[in-house]
Amino acid sequence: MGVLTFFKQALDSYSVQFKQFPDLLAYHEEQRKASLWERSEVKSLRVAALDTKSPLYEDKSGFDPSVSQEAIVDTAENLGLAIRVGGRYFPLRDTAYKSLLDRAKINGTALPKLARAKLAEVLNSCLELHKDSALLLIRDEKVSAAHSGDSRDYSILEIDQLLDGLQKKMDERFPGNEFESGYSDHAITSASWKLPDQKESLLSTYEKMLEAGGKKALAAKLMPGIRFSTSDTGVASAKVSALLMGLQYPIHIGGMVAVEHRRQSKVPDFVDVLDMLFAQFGDSVAQLSKLLTVHLDYPVNAMTAVCKKLAMPKKAAMEAIAMFETVNGDNPASAHDVFIAMQVIPFNLKVSGAPESKLLSLQENMARALTFRWSDYDLAKKVSW
Repeated sequence: MGVLTFFKQALDSYSVQFKQFPDLLAYHEEQRKASLWERSEVKSLRVAALDTKSPLYEDKSGFDPSVSQEAIVDTAENLGLAIRVGGRYFPLRDTAYKSLLDRAKINGTALPKLARAKLAEVLNSCLELHKDSALLLIRDEKVSAAHSGDSRDYSILEIDQLLDGLQKKMDERFPGNEFESGYSDHAITSASWKLPDQKESLLSTYEKMLEAGGKKALAAKLMPGIRFSTSDTGVASAKVSALLMGLQYPIHIGGMVAVEHRRQSKVPDFVDVLDMLFAQFGDSVAQLSKLLTVHLDYPVNAMTAVCKKLAMPKKAAMEAIAMFETVNGDNPASAHDVFIAMQVIPFNLKVSGAPESKLLSLQENMARALTFRWSDYDLAKKVSW
């Protein structure tokens, strides 16, 4: 890996995609080896401004030797703060901001609006009040997170070890699984697998129902799959969920299991809960199949009401609703038709550049609609939003 790649990795906006599982695994093995988890008393942490007018920006001698000019400039353009760890400063990544506020036990929408020097002063005044410890993640030249130092509050679950455990368990339970893609940025890592050899056993009943409803082309495209996601920076727990793949964007169909980065959790705890998800996969498909039997007289109104209930991003949702109305008109439809039409929302957001963490949480939220009583949303009167 060249020097330029390392500089690029230090940037807050860095992301990378993977087409092969060994490349994803090797990337996170390298990340683990190059990262530093450092414990510190909260009251000994010191935050400083790092904007273009700050003393630190002009005199870089206070920074750790590993910190490049590029990392400093990038931070000045983003969060604009640095933190002193063990007598040396590191830039603060934007992913560390929320966890740092948690250590200082403050929050508020006014804080980001403060001048960086004032914000640093407020943070320091609060940090020095607390006796607990912090666990800092130093990665790619910056402090990327400031977790609680109590192992009951935060447990390190190394991403490469989670991935390795998941792949071994999948090979055992779903032979013939195929790695589809992987993604990583400073906030989140995700990966998905197709399960072609289990299509018959997992989807046969659902496919027959689709074909009986005149949706043979849709049935032919679908493939069961698995998605994994996790975060070292407090964005998400270690999760695995059931997917339907084959359309323009994978459909999250629930059946999710998760292990939180707390209560002294370890990688084997994550591997152990995977059996639960695999056992529930059929139930998740059955929930989706059930929507085929739910008749809606006013599907456009139902789609609007459900999107409103789920607090979907309004602009993207209205675009999906308009697209569905153009295709369906005033005709009745099934709740399944509407749920499939809603999948345009994450696709459009992805095209417009929404962060991966937002897309994953959006899809988890959308899967809640599988358990709704859709008749409650089948309203004759137009739904205002």
